[in-house]
Amino acid sequence: MICPVLMCFLLCVASGSSKPTERKTRVHHEEPLSQLEHSDDKNFDYDHEAFLGQNQAKTFDHLSPEESKRRLSIIVDKIDENKDSFVSEEELKLWIKNAQKKHIYESVEHQWNDFDLNNDGSITWEEYRNVTYGSYLDDPLTDTEYNYTHMMWRDERRFRVADRNGDLIADKEEFTAFLHPEDYEHMNDVVVQETIEDIDKNGDGFIDLKEYIGDMYTAENDDEEPEWVSTERQQFSEFRDKNNDGKMDKEETLDWILPADYDHAEAEAKHLLYESDTNKDGKLTKEEILNKYDLFVGSQVTDFGEALLRHDEF
Repeated sequence: MICPVLMCFLLCVASGSSKPTERKTRVHHEEPLSQLEHSDDKNFDYDHEAFLGQNQAKTFDHLSPEESKRRLSIIVDKIDENKDSFVSEEELKLWIKNAQKKHIYESVEHQWNDFDLNNDGSITWEEYRNVTYGSYLDDPLTDTEYNYTHMMWRDERRFRVADRNGDLIADKEEFTAFLHPEDYEHMNDVVVQETIEDIDKNGDGFIDLKEYIGDMYTAENDDEEPEWVSTERQQFSEFRDKNNDGKMDKEETLDWILPADYDHAEAEAKHLLYESDTNKDGKLTKEEILNKYDLFVGSQVTDFGEALLRHDEF
């Protein structure tokens, strides 16, 4: 059985339930540009979400080609920061990064009011704890298979790391770091700590090969091991365990879950540039981008596309 090791588990709200939310809080990798498969042979959905952000990509899905091009033209003018009539790879990368940040901030805004109980513009640890674990705190002796005491302790530890000034009161930026620690360098240590704690079954503070594979795959009966598992064993030996001592320490685990040498936004910018740069001069004109509008934003020919409410920027 395959476990969801390559997914990023985000915090969920436990409001009004009979017990705290049953959730996994471990962060495995940097927040992806899209949860969709990146396969241009099938569709450009990944590229749309990476370029526009997930929410705006859904809006474009219901627009006519003409309206998609009109809106994309306005976006191109915004991407071209130096106003030289070209879009460079760096400008594309910056735009994609900002689109993803906007998605994260919208996620935080969506949850903010659930936790800011007194509407004072900040969230204390007590407010977060009471909303998330209130029912458990009211009746901690209830039989349950979940160790909510441990979950609460882990959340408090992460909250304290996100809280830069140590007052146990989170402003928007600190709460964003708490919910999305993979995007904040000062949260790296706690992200690594959570990862090791979840995978390290023998409690030695490291992740060995058996634990690494066991977090992704559990054999059932006499099932033949999938080929990808053998590939992961090789990955562990050749790339994960850099000092060849048979296990991953904190630094090696950090390189695994938050690799410093790979930038999702940069990779996507290179991809969009390569696919659209007709004259191969290393930069894009508005015409080149509009000619490949289906790659950047997509659209569907619908009867109601033009009737959709338009955002102010369009």
